[in-house]
Amino acid sequence: MSAAATANLYACFAAAFPAAATPCLTTPDDRRVTYGELEVETARLARFLCDEGLVPGERVSVQVEKSVPALMLYLACLRAGLVFHPLNPAYTAAELEFFLTDAAPAAVIADPARAAEIFPLAARAGARRRYTLDAAGDGSLWDASRGSSADAPIATVDVHSLAALLYSSGTTGTPKGIGLTHRNLIVNAHALTTAWGFTADDVLLHALPMFHVHGLFIALGCVLMAGASLHFLPKFTVDDVIAALPHATAMMGVPTYYTRLLADPRFDAALCRHARLFTCGSAPLLPDTFEAFERRTGQRLVERYGMTETSVITSNPLDGPRKAGAVGLPLADTEVRIVDDADAPVPEATIGHVQVRGASVFGGYWHRPDKTREDFTADGWFRTGDDGLFDADGYLHLVGRGKDLVITGGLNVYPAEIERVLDAVPGVRETAVIGLPHADFGEQVVAVIVADDAERPDEKALRASVQTQLAAYKQPKRYVFVDALPRNAMGKVQKNVLRETLAP
Repeated sequence: MSAAATANLYACFAAAFPAAATPCLTTPDDRRVTYGELEVETARLARFLCDEGLVPGERVSVQVEKSVPALMLYLACLRAGLVFHPLNPAYTAAELEFFLTDAAPAAVIADPARAAEIFPLAARAGARRRYTLDAAGDGSLWDASRGSSADAPIATVDVHSLAALLYSSGTTGTPKGIGLTHRNLIVNAHALTTAWGFTADDVLLHALPMFHVHGLFIALGCVLMAGASLHFLPKFTVDDVIAALPHATAMMGVPTYYTRLLADPRFDAALCRHARLFTCGSAPLLPDTFEAFERRTGQRLVERYGMTETSVITSNPLDGPRKAGAVGLPLADTEVRIVDDADAPVPEATIGHVQVRGASVFGGYWHRPDKTREDFTADGWFRTGDDGLFDADGYLHLVGRGKDLVITGGLNVYPAEIERVLDAVPGVRETAVIGLPHADFGEQVVAVIVADDAERPDEKALRASVQTQLAAYKQPKRYVFVDALPRNAMGKVQKNVLRETLAP
């Protein structure tokens, strides 16, 4: 394999693949996929996409349920040099229209049940090819590609070539495209595989979604870079995880997963006796959950910190103290610093703004040079929007977010997006969306409403409005009506005051 070819993430995975007959993944219904089958299926799909006229660098937008075929499609896109653009299956047509228009994909792949509403959006966005794919592998993509030869070479890419395009909103609520290169993902996968000690003997319990960095890049990257295997669940359920844990050596999850497991008496040390590693990320882990997990299982969760733009930045160590409330030490090839408002480093144990620099950090926002300039310093440090401090041992502690981001069940929710929808409801004068603590989800979305005296909307009308325009996880779980929103001397809404006032 040439040096140029190894810049492709799939090529790096393939270099670690064990013998063809070795299991790569198993499913709850006892389906078994070997590494040899993975190679054949990804090559066949990659050949089909190339024969359909797709060329390296073009985007493939995918809104399908988590499944083995969806995993094969992701790897086929890497292999062909196409840019994989995953979309949350919960997104409504109103949300999808922006993503497709902005990404300008060459191909769109949707669940057959939603093709009728998504394909017209895809056509307006200029997608030349449109296919369907469901969790069982049925649909026009699989049908049309069955006759393709499994001979697609691994595309040659360079350090600037994008492997994936994901979207994250800012405080304005306007989604921003985040292009992650093959190099970004290779560097982070190598660092995590080493930091967490993954080997070919590991079996990772994969219950995470695949439209998100955590399940798509972090979990899969560690497994494939080590030639390990997956126990592949279609989604997280307590029953499925409890059934699979005795056969797993590792599990990755969000805090909600662990709080739900801890609520079940079947989850105990005996169930976890074969597992060597439990990691937690995508949302803050409460110290109470960390401590309850250790009491129940005898093991300590490995909390880590990352974001879409950077993948994983820091992690508590595999060997060494794992501190409750700390997100750990910087990974190899990653620099982290704490600065003041002028971007000057602050002393140890001083709270400031978290910035990161390294080979796993993305290069800039998709078609948004203005936001790229805003979020990077002149010397290349990325402003995460989080505040934190380093302790005397070099562990990072996060103390808050500079942005108004709400993280519910491990998923990011941006208040401005919800506020725009609610502000359009007749009778709503203004709104403020905040996150409040929730025992299961970590945070719940709460809408604070100031209504017009003459035309006060009821909660039913508000819920009906958001249901048609926002994915379910973004929809407020609670509505609170107030006479006025608290503001500072400059007229800015004081969401911190609302959080303090309404906290349970």
